[in-house]
Amino acid sequence: MNTPARGTLFLVPVSLGECGWTSFLPADVQQCAARLQHFVVENARAARAHLKQIDFPGVLRDTDIRELPDKASNAVLDALLAPALEGRDIGLMSDAGCPAVADPGARLVARAHALGIRVAPMVGPSSILLGLMGSGLNGQSFAFHGYLPVQEGERDTSLRGLEDESRRFGRTQIFIETPYRNDRMLDALLKICSPETRLCIACDLSTANEYLVTRTIGAWRKAERPCIAKRPALFLLLAGSA
Repeated sequence: MNTPARGTLFLVPVSLGECGWTSFLPADVQQCAARLQHFVVENARAARAHLKQIDFPGVLRDTDIRELPDKASNAVLDALLAPALEGRDIGLMSDAGCPAVADPGARLVARAHALGIRVAPMVGPSSILLGLMGSGLNGQSFAFHGYLPVQEGERDTSLRGLEDESRRFGRTQIFIETPYRNDRMLDALLKICSPETRLCIACDLSTANEYLVTRTIGAWRKAERPCIAKRPALFLLLAGSA
């Protein structure tokens, strides 16, 4: 009995905010995503909104959209990848930006590789790369740290460590915060970091409300505070050499 050719797992980027799909996706990516009938996503409701945003032509209630659990066994991942094992293509979508980058979708991608399923990353927006590109900070050496600790003492210790590492290695440190805690993160940065350390704050990238500014900590302390509360934001930090 012949085994059917396997499908492909397409990694489909989605927007970082409200905007038409032509401003963040190449036409061939939109066309590929529009023909898919199977999707694995973080949140089904958000995924349906993203599909509408890219002019998905199918009937959404008839489209196979499955959520990726926070903790999924190999058996669960295999079930999500079953269409590809049977020869049908699947789209993997994050809630924002590129799937599998700072995103739980990486587990599904790893499992696809283990099962011999072709993985095809597609061109689209990544807030991490867009922020780094626009920051003017070191793009040759950088690290993304995700969320820092929530507790104030642990967060402050982490910030001091990141600044020290940045100073020693010339490394741009990139991290995010839950939007309603953005102001507290900025307060901590202005309190802890050295005046010559450069800080970039990036919000709502690739949308009409985009904000992207780099200043030294000393200059940030004197400047009018940006309105970043409850907005998806990225913080990028590069310390000066000792």
